[in-house]
Amino acid sequence: MYPIVVLAIGVAVVLGGILVLRLNAFLALITAAVVVSFLAPGEPVEKVSRVAEAFGAAAGKVGIPIAMAAVIGSCLLASGAAEKIVRVVLGIVGEKRAGAALASSGFVLAVPVFFDTVFFLLVPLARSLYQSTRRNYLFYLVSIGTGAVMAHTLVPPTPGPLIVADQLGVDVGLLMLMGIVVSAPAVVVGLFTARLMDRVVKLESPPVLEETTQDAGAEASPREPGLLAAIAPIVVPVVLVASGTIAARLLDGLTPGTLEQGVALLSSIEADPEADRRLTMIGGAAWLAEVTRVIGDPNLALLLAAAISMAVFAWVRRPGRTEFGRLVEESLLGGGVIILVTAAGGAFGAMLKAAEIGPAIESAFAGQAAAGVTLLWLAFGVTSLLKVSQGSSTVAMITASAMIGAMIEGEAIGYNPVYLAIAIGCGSSLGVWMNDSGFWIFCRMGGLTESEGLRTWTVQTALTGLVAMIAACVLAVMLPLSG
Repeated sequence: MYPIVVLAIGVAVVLGGILVLRLNAFLALITAAVVVSFLAPGEPVEKVSRVAEAFGAAAGKVGIPIAMAAVIGSCLLASGAAEKIVRVVLGIVGEKRAGAALASSGFVLAVPVFFDTVFFLLVPLARSLYQSTRRNYLFYLVSIGTGAVMAHTLVPPTPGPLIVADQLGVDVGLLMLMGIVVSAPAVVVGLFTARLMDRVVKLESPPVLEETTQDAGAEASPREPGLLAAIAPIVVPVVLVASGTIAARLLDGLTPGTLEQGVALLSSIEADPEADRRLTMIGGAAWLAEVTRVIGDPNLALLLAAAISMAVFAWVRRPGRTEFGRLVEESLLGGGVIILVTAAGGAFGAMLKAAEIGPAIESAFAGQAAAGVTLLWLAFGVTSLLKVSQGSSTVAMITASAMIGAMIEGEAIGYNPVYLAIAIGCGSSLGVWMNDSGFWIFCRMGGLTESEGLRTWTVQTALTGLVAMIAACVLAVMLPLSG
């Protein structure tokens, strides 16, 4: 019972710090980590130092990816690459499928770029389409948000999914792949509901049709990037990390070192050309697996992607060294705050584990059912409650993953914990209302009233989160990936 009390105190410190004292999430989370550490078993002299160690460990795992993602996002926007991607997609699918184009563009861009930035970028295009069609404005607006919010909550290297992967011991590449898979049906359903909302909800003040869609950055650029150059900073890390994950799964345990015993054994056997050929193929596959694992490391993959994005920005804008340095520095400053919050969440999670929260929660859900789909819904529900209470999807995901991670540590749950990570991400989509900055961005940038936002964006995020959650439950049963 005592660990549950410690958990309640820790969550109360986080929520009280954010909601009552209006503290930055970093201060609330690190304070909660210290409080839980003092209440947890252990030597008194180690209670503060282990918080610092856990903070450093978390920062070491997520710091480089988050910092590089911030640089990639800034360079995509400044070079005009982001707008290039959107306009090409719109040109391919046409105006009749503009909703799908905007949703897919929002999803792709939200992988390296934060949700609010993606929304700022794409809302002018929604207005432009409305100006040409004189209809479907709400459909365009909700479509943008739907794609962006699914990537924001389910696909690394956005901070929430990244720290959840770390807390639950999930491979980042696998979470990328499965996050995309479960997002697909959610986005499809989201486009249908967005169309329905556009017909049912009548906006009090439709946008004034007088703005142009060319932004200052695009006009100032002496040239624009080609499609391959524009999309490379997004595609490269996804392909590299995913290939590393696939190679690791297909060739698990197969390294050049593991072949030495086989070679020694075969050397005493009579030569066989077919056996030699097969051995050569296996050796080549092992070396390929080694190389793929190296370049598929998220740190290296995102570092390469950041270098590509900076090269594209430099080629398009031809900035001076001062302008170039300022762009990168501002990107890193923004990413630094996210790294602090994320690492503090990691420290909080580590202290919950030290307080032996896991066994206490597990005893409350004893039995095989708790290790199955019930556990997924528990993760979903806990995250939803945290989201509703304090507003931040990232903080909700960090806190929930710390609790669930402590619960499942060392336990067999019957499926890959990637599904738990997805359940937590889906839960963070529910309860989007007035304490969420994303809600105000949607309303203010879209020109909607609070009531219109609650009837559209709040409902839409809840529906898409539920659809993705159901998809995750089905996959956890049919494709557990636990082997």
